[in-house]
Amino acid sequence: MSTPERFPISAADALSTDSDAIENNAAPSRRDFLKTSSLVAAGAVAGSLAVARSAHAAGSDILKVGLVGCGGRGTGAAAQALKADPNVRLVALGDVFPDAITSSLANLKKTKEADRVDVPVERQFSGFDNFKKVCDSDIDVVLLATPPQFRPEHMEYAVKAGLHTFVEKPVAVDALGVHRILAAGEEAKKKNLAVVSGLCWRYDFGARAAMQQIQDGAIGDICAIHAQYNTPGLPKWPMLKRESSWSDMEFQLRNWYYYTWLSGDGIVEQAVHSVDKAGWAMKDEAPISCMSLGGLASRIAPERGNIFDHHSVVYEYAGGVRVFFNCCQIEGVSGDVSTYVMGSKANCLVERPTITDRKGETLWRYRGQKNTMHQTEHDELFAGLRSGNIINNTEYMARSTMLGIIGRMASYTAKKITWEQAMNSQENLSPAAFEWGPLPTPAVAVPGVTKFV
Repeated sequence: MSTPERFPISAADALSTDSDAIENNAAPSRRDFLKTSSLVAAGAVAGSLAVARSAHAAGSDILKVGLVGCGGRGTGAAAQALKADPNVRLVALGDVFPDAITSSLANLKKTKEADRVDVPVERQFSGFDNFKKVCDSDIDVVLLATPPQFRPEHMEYAVKAGLHTFVEKPVAVDALGVHRILAAGEEAKKKNLAVVSGLCWRYDFGARAAMQQIQDGAIGDICAIHAQYNTPGLPKWPMLKRESSWSDMEFQLRNWYYYTWLSGDGIVEQAVHSVDKAGWAMKDEAPISCMSLGGLASRIAPERGNIFDHHSVVYEYAGGVRVFFNCCQIEGVSGDVSTYVMGSKANCLVERPTITDRKGETLWRYRGQKNTMHQTEHDELFAGLRSGNIINNTEYMARSTMLGIIGRMASYTAKKITWEQAMNSQENLSPAAFEWGPLPTPAVAVPGVTKFV
């Protein structure tokens, strides 16, 4: 299972806390080639596809990659992209903060693929518009790994620029952002552009096999799902002490995980993996509604952000199926990341892929190849570009992000929220402007008082 890593201390654009730590003006014809090859692959017969992609499949064409968001997860994603294909080159880096770029580049230069890291000063971009400069740097693929607040705008721009994307989870912090992601994903389909999600369990071979067993009826009809994402959590990752030169905006960006407007709350940013697995088992159908209890027990607020540290959510699906989901980030808790899918015949544990009967006897256990799911995301992304089998994960990454968001809505308001209400929500967590300067400290939600928007 993936385990939390310490937040990078220098980057507001660092990404997911639960991902593995980083492992030990060209000619336009290259991008045109990729677009043309993809279009040919979409409609060609096998023979003509092989001819059209002969040079590309042989690995003779360089794929230029840019990274937006140079924190721990973004740096790890860049390292994995380099490992995925011998003809990948990392050529541009972007982050709000210059020090994050410096740190990321230094770490990437320590990898075995350092000779394919070619990011001179002129292709190192900082500031709020860094993503535009990275996307406009004559690249083919962009890795989007900033805090999720920025994901909708970044994906929109990348797709408009005709780029294939790796999109870290989650993809938004509110329903308005989810709709933007869905629209960008549809545009990517029209352009035959890849969209690969950072919901890494979908790329785990054992989890895939378990889900196939479930969907093939090995456990019978799903009766209920019990999922947990409980970790020792945020006390191990103290907020950075504010420096005198930092504005309110900079302080919140450097401590982005603790602010709902930037991270979406822990249920959206970190625990989304577990709601994603539950949604996957439910064939990515939307629930009817959800109710939740949540709160803040282990931290002083608002001095230390405004996210909750625990949630207990019940998602109601058609036919009376319930998903019971708990998550917390509290020092001293027993760690547990597990998804139990309970069927009319048997039960399945997804993370250690096994199926057991009512007596606890093992009926099936995955014995196939083990893989590193974070690496497989990139392996399959680049293999798809080479073969013409373009991947587009937009729908499930948006749906699973929304599962986290509706759970947060229910926790913050202590109200039953329907899926229709959540999808039509007009809540906008973005600040009035993205600029350095004053920014009020967000209030902590009060269940029963905070209103649904």
